[in-house]
Amino acid sequence: MRPLSKVGNYISTRIGRAIQDYKLIEDKDRILVAVSGGKDSLTMLKLLVERKKWAPVSYELIAMHVTSDYGGELEAKKRLRKFFKENRVKYYFENIKILDRERGVNCFWCSWNRRKALFLAADRLKCNKVALGHHKDDIVETLLLNMLYHGEFAAMNPRQELFGGKLVIIRPLCYVEEDNIRKFARESGFPVTSCRCPNSEISKRRKMKDFIRKVEKDCKHVKTNIFKSISRVKEEYIKIR
Repeated sequence: MRPLSKVGNYISTRIGRAIQDYKLIEDKDRILVAVSGGKDSLTMLKLLVERKKWAPVSYELIAMHVTSDYGGELEAKKRLRKFFKENRVKYYFENIKILDRERGVNCFWCSWNRRKALFLAADRLKCNKVALGHHKDDIVETLLLNMLYHGEFAAMNPRQELFGGKLVIIRPLCYVEEDNIRKFARESGFPVTSCRCPNSEISKRRKMKDFIRKVEKDCKHVKTNIFKSISRVKEEYIKIR
């Protein structure tokens, strides 16, 4: 197995910082890693496996890919199965139904069912944590989406306890920008599965990506600034009756 590249080491370092800041991985953790087949989840799994060799704590990784009745899954499963075996990680495939004959593919329904499948699998496999591949861009975009479309100041937590702490969601890539992940996935030759969602190019999240890209022309640190704002709330200036 070849050593990590410069960008691979950079991402791994950022993962390490997130783990330390938020206590994402602790000794004896049994972690279910959600692998969609995209660049984000493959990068996360690859680097968590790599870090496991020398990490100061012992933890176990189990990869989970949730398939659906939307179609085009057979080839994706074949590529992922090879990837899992090459990285010597336990893996499972879980199938769900998301198609609605009347409304087609509904984003909320799809996301809700995939998350439910992961939670049930974590319980069945006795995993105390579920790792999701959301990165810094995802968190920033979610914050903007909630502010603009829902009137809420809410994003994604790097560490989120559910069911009274019985299960913990972790996001090891929370400090990593998408461009770095894209570069690492490309140079690593990952078997990336293309998004088959018919709504991906017209979604509100796509609009947030375009908005941030435009603002970056004037402020290159816009993503970092928005990300930092989540933990730098000045309550005395935002109290409104």
